[in-house]
Amino acid sequence: MRHLLEASLLVCALALALPAAAQDEGPGVPVDQAAYHVPVFRNDYVALLRVNIPSQRSAGYHIHSAQVLGQVPTPPRRNPRGSVTYTAYSKKAMTHRVNNVGPTAFHNIVVTLLDAQPGRFSPGLREGVGYTQFIDNERVRAWRLVLEPGQAAAAITQKAPGLRVIIDGGEIAESVPGAPDRGMALRLGDFYWQEPGGTRTVRNIGTTRVELVEFELK
Repeated sequence: MRHLLEASLLVCALALALPAAAQDEGPGVPVDQAAYHVPVFRNDYVALLRVNIPSQRSAGYHIHSAQVLGQVPTPPRRNPRGSVTYTAYSKKAMTHRVNNVGPTAFHNIVVTLLDAQPGRFSPGLREGVGYTQFIDNERVRAWRLVLEPGQAAAAITQKAPGLRVIIDGGEIAESVPGAPDRGMALRLGDFYWQEPGGTRTVRNIGTTRVELVEFELK
């Protein structure tokens, strides 16, 4: 039983999502075995796939949780840079094929939640400068953090384990009580596992806008 939180990280990528319908092309493979879907991280709570489909390539048919065939193709769509979606595939499984019909690579980070049931953790609240909450459901709570050069975010405490995914990279300094500031150079598509229990502030010390997505598990 798996749930997916998907973060699309590149703009100017067109994806044509085609739920499987043609029986003569064979059954779909599990999503973590699909073409251009590369496993990059796994622990007790999550598994990550880095999806990078070159222009004019196809990922082939692949299965999210269980195989369901026969749906009609969807029209081409442009996935905005930094868009994030949550889908409970354990409740409604899907088999589809993704073709990149655009001129640039299609890049996704797919996060699979491995616990069958929610309720193990209680995520915190993040209010103040920088953070905007945009997902709060039975499985995760997620925020977008945007910092212009020189701007600092409000102090937050990580209440539950979770992830940080970088949308627009740059340089930040993280400050935690009792320790010197820690500089970090962030790159598009990077991700970081975050354990609970720490309090931190984040400051943009670079010359470019920084945008990232963070979520905590429930």
